[in-house]
Amino acid sequence: MDMREIYCNTLMEEAKTNDKIMVVEADLMRATGTAAFKDAYPKRFVNVGIAEANLIGVSAGLSNMGKIPFAATFACFASRRAFDQFFLSANYAKLNVKLVGTDPGVTAAFNGGTHMPFEDLALMQTIPNLTICEPCDAVSLKKTMKNLINHYGSTYMRLQRKGSQSIYSSDEEFEIGKGKVLKDGNDVTIVALGYVLVPEALKAAKMLEKEGISAAVIDPICVKPLDKELILHYASKTKHIVSAENHQVGGGLGSAISNLLALERPTKMRMVGIQDEFGQVGTLDFLKEYYKLTADEIYKQAKAVLNKE
Repeated sequence: MDMREIYCNTLMEEAKTNDKIMVVEADLMRATGTAAFKDAYPKRFVNVGIAEANLIGVSAGLSNMGKIPFAATFACFASRRAFDQFFLSANYAKLNVKLVGTDPGVTAAFNGGTHMPFEDLALMQTIPNLTICEPCDAVSLKKTMKNLINHYGSTYMRLQRKGSQSIYSSDEEFEIGKGKVLKDGNDVTIVALGYVLVPEALKAAKMLEKEGISAAVIDPICVKPLDKELILHYASKTKHIVSAENHQVGGGLGSAISNLLALERPTKMRMVGIQDEFGQVGTLDFLKEYYKLTADEIYKQAKAVLNKE
């Protein structure tokens, strides 16, 4: 199943026993995959039309009445267009709006540069107390969503719409603000976020292993709250960090890690991500290569931070 199908199925599954769950859409239910929820729970589904600010306003109102609204739209609109409403109506008001930004970063593909959010994490990280997550596969998506439902407070989740992959076993458990060590290592730590970069980080670790370099791979899952204890532990253990994200390196995961390390444990670090550029039209494979969101680039930066290249 596509990630969006898993998103909808999880909402429908949880809605069976939780009558507070509602879905709010900005005329993108086909893109988000929530048409099935509308059919199953028509009175718990709201389509506000192509009006993202209103998407947030309606969701805030539903939250104020005790509901748990999952409001979804393309990540470019969820962040850039509706930022003020989300900042004030949901977060400043201390409500419980679950905002979902679909097609993050290069996954917008053929929608092109105007719809390609390389800055949504940077914007969202400025909001006090906001929880920000990006699951990388079907299992982490489903279980993170359940955690968000049980967590009171507004949240922002990046969601890859199309495709799916398997990183975690079905019995894996998750906790908000706690990362996962996908591979242990002693020489360098790769901290990779989301659907695009986690698999590339695992590939890069194998490439490094062939050269006798032991690389740890961490999936933080949440950018905020970041698992500071885990990052600091591996910074001490390996003394070298490489971050990897489908986002501008400024203001995203790399910035969050570098801020932590600068204050708590200065560590040699390199960042893989968008390097101060706009998006463009292309296939996902082309865009990953163009913006260097690949195992090859992670491998290169790991060698560089180790002064082996």
